[in-house]
Amino acid sequence: MTTGSVLDILIYVFDRYMLEETSTVPHRQHLARDLEQAGFGRANVERALDWLTDLAFGQERARPEDARRPGSEGALRIFTDSELVRLSSECRGLLLRLERASVITPQQRELVIERLLALEADEPDTEQLKWVVLMVLSSEPEGELAVERLGGLIAELRSHAPH
Repeated sequence: MTTGSVLDILIYVFDRYMLEETSTVPHRQHLARDLEQAGFGRANVERALDWLTDLAFGQERARPEDARRPGSEGALRIFTDSELVRLSSECRGLLLRLERASVITPQQRELVIERLLALEADEPDTEQLKWVVLMVLSSEPEGELAVERLGGLIAELRSHAPH
């Protein structure tokens, strides 16, 4: 039996349920049973389902009118000491580029940081960050355009990366 990390489970759920427009995500109990039958360990399944629940509550807390407050265009986000320890300079830089390219709003950035740190990885990498951004964007209404911009920006970043 494979236990799978929380992120592995989230990616599985994303691929299986969230990408299919006609597919609906089953209730928590059914989803937990499906994930356990797929070979994921119970403890990580519960953590992943809690993560998804917290994502939904995070979006409910978000107020769209705060997303682009006048005068906030040049604002710079200061990371806390604990965030600096956990988030690499590459992750922080990618977050900044995504925000400056209007792929994510400042509010979405905060939700991404919260959800990334909730994965409990010692030092999340940029691949994990990209998955979290994708999940945050795709779980919002009308998130398709932002997901397309994310894909375009990541492709552009890859083309400029040293080989």
